[in-house]
Amino acid sequence: MMMRTIVMAGMLSVAAAMLGGCFSADPKDLEAFQTPDQADVTGEDYIIQPPDRLTIIASNIPELAGSGGGGGYSSQLGQTQSIRPDGMISYEKIGEIPVAGKTPRQVAEFIAERLKDLYKLTGDHPIDVRVENQSKLYYIVGQVRQPGAKVFSGRETTLSALAKAILTDYAWKDQIQVIRPSRVEGERSRIFCLDYRKIVEHGKMEQVVLLQEGDIIYVPPTIFSSIGLTVGEIVGPIFQGGQAAQVLGAGAAGG
Repeated sequence: MMMRTIVMAGMLSVAAAMLGGCFSADPKDLEAFQTPDQADVTGEDYIIQPPDRLTIIASNIPELAGSGGGGGYSSQLGQTQSIRPDGMISYEKIGEIPVAGKTPRQVAEFIAERLKDLYKLTGDHPIDVRVENQSKLYYIVGQVRQPGAKVFSGRETTLSALAKAILTDYAWKDQIQVIRPSRVEGERSRIFCLDYRKIVEHGKMEQVVLLQEGDIIYVPPTIFSSIGLTVGEIVGPIFQGGQAAQVLGAGAAGG
């Protein structure tokens, strides 16, 4: 009887909490997100940070032209290195190069300025800097098969992120929360409720918006799935304890 009471109390508490759906979301918060056609995302404005990887290419500079890059990495074109925690990369003849906090164009100009007395550099942009992003992330958690931190591409949308993560059978598809944490102390985060079912089944694209670095997508379980999980958490240890007691009792009786 006690067991039944505990289980029922757990089920009722979960149901009460979940019936509100996206309890912390505000429909107006969708306005804080840009649609894909509103943003011009290019690599020109990308801010480099550890542990991004840089490939630096300069065909007429031996140290930057061939394969067999520094830092333990190789590249068929140019030289590739991961940015160290101190924000630097280095080459034997060029020396230490501060790259963290700069754009690819600023890094290229810095290297060109340092090398102009050693090599004859031609063209408007003799140094080409390409970035493999490893430092910018967004997050997807909850009822998906591939949760966790994901590399932020700059063109990731709510739809592409969810499609890659693959929702489970337990996902509450019409109550997904998209969260943009506040970067200003005292300012609230922006949260809107996304209906994945309407997007994929009816083509309702109003909620297909661009993500930003640091955004969080939370896919909650359905009410019944949540109840099942909660019941399992409550009943599991009790059943395990009962089975252990039976084993000990049988052992004592056999002795």
